[in-house]
Amino acid sequence: MSTAVASSKARTIVALGLEGSANKLGVGIVKHVYPTGVPTDAELQPEMIELANVRDTYNPPPGEGFLPRDVAAHHRATIITLLHQALAEAQLTPKDLHCICFTKGPGMGAPLQSVALVARTLSQIWNLPLVGVNHCVGHIEMGRAITGAKNPVVLYVSGGNTQVIAYSQQTYRIFGETLDIAIGNCLDRFARVLRLPNDPSPGYNIEQYAKRGSKYIELPYTVKGMDVSFSGILSFIEKLAKTEAEKHTPEDLCYSLQETMFAMLVEITERAMAHIGSKEVLIVGGVGCNVRLQEMMGQMAKEREGKVFATDMRYCIDNGIMIAQAGALAFARGFTTPIKDSWITQRFRTDQVHVEWRT
Repeated sequence: MSTAVASSKARTIVALGLEGSANKLGVGIVKHVYPTGVPTDAELQPEMIELANVRDTYNPPPGEGFLPRDVAAHHRATIITLLHQALAEAQLTPKDLHCICFTKGPGMGAPLQSVALVARTLSQIWNLPLVGVNHCVGHIEMGRAITGAKNPVVLYVSGGNTQVIAYSQQTYRIFGETLDIAIGNCLDRFARVLRLPNDPSPGYNIEQYAKRGSKYIELPYTVKGMDVSFSGILSFIEKLAKTEAEKHTPEDLCYSLQETMFAMLVEITERAMAHIGSKEVLIVGGVGCNVRLQEMMGQMAKEREGKVFATDMRYCIDNGIMIAQAGALAFARGFTTPIKDSWITQRFRTDQVHVEWRT
């Protein structure tokens, strides 16, 4: 449980973050400095210093997805090397750390378990407390720290999640989400149909194809209130690619897929902005790297006299420092995860987290 402790003395927290909820394995180290101590009655806004942020990706052959057991094997084989690399980059030893933060969920079961096992082991060997972190909240807190967004509507778009989020009363509340598959999963699966490489990512390669497309093909557009659905558009465009390949180039298919799905996201994000009266949009998650999505969202925000905040591939793609960032904030409020509660869960919703570090 979490307990706030008053302090007037300067305090520094150095947190190690381990992320491995999907095919990206990340180890990050962050330092939070509170010159006058951790406030008990105000939002935590420490000086954030990035000390290390290293990552390794499991990439299956073109046309194939990644299986949880293969991803878990990659993480087990790679994590110790990344750990040593991060400590060396930060010029630290385990004695300099204050806590070990790990992704508790959501994500793929076997990869999550592999990384959590390492976190538990390090916690006992180094005698450091554990901090379980919600993957989605990690993205949000890293985005806020890097961009300086104050109170944005958050569009969280990745391979496993699609959510429109706004903060209220120490909770990141979900205004809308996908009713079936995530947008990143839709892009990945269509990339497999086209047999595009998985390196650096299927979504990135679809983005490059889309830049060369010019003919828009009408596709299903499914917005239901504040929610979206991508399974229908995926089935439709897969059929076009397989049965009408002579009519439509891969570039035009990728272009049309992006334009349609991104328009759906812009619509529900704008509706959330109007509802809470915000003029800021923060895009986080791996799909948030897409320049076209940022452009479309930026055009909408400009028409509302607002602004879009986004990060580059160092932070929007899954990484360890985002887990360290969110974990360090929770740790400053006294939150730790006992070993007996350090299990992982594939279903850990964004709105289940008590965001005690905000007011």
